[in-house]
Amino acid sequence: MQVLDINNHDLPDLQFVLMVLALCTSDLETLNVPEAARRTVFDRCWALMHDTPPPERREECVLDLRNGTALTLDAMVAVIKSTLSEHGITHLTWDHPPSAPTRATTPEALPLVERLQQIYPAPRDIAD
Repeated sequence: MQVLDINNHDLPDLQFVLMVLALCTSDLETLNVPEAARRTVFDRCWALMHDTPPPERREECVLDLRNGTALTLDAMVAVIKSTLSEHGITHLTWDHPPSAPTRATTPEALPLVERLQQIYPAPRDIAD
């Protein structure tokens, strides 16, 4: 079981927003957030970056935060926390194993990936 404390998480704001939005737009049945609350979180974050209505189809519910500002990010954190709080949710919980990567690393990104793997090596399997 995975748990994310909405008010006391150790994630940088960008990672927090991306994680919550990914969970809210997922098909995870084990997430403890009702569908209406998931949609409200996404719609409110969408409204911070767009003048158009949010997409109706779940497959199109993707926010590109690259053009956002620090102020936009702060607003999204506040919107997520307040929206979930309105629904009485202080912790997100879900049960889903990590998925394998769906895309291959591009040649341009390989040097960065290799450096990150040196800094944060994968845990080794320890045999008894």
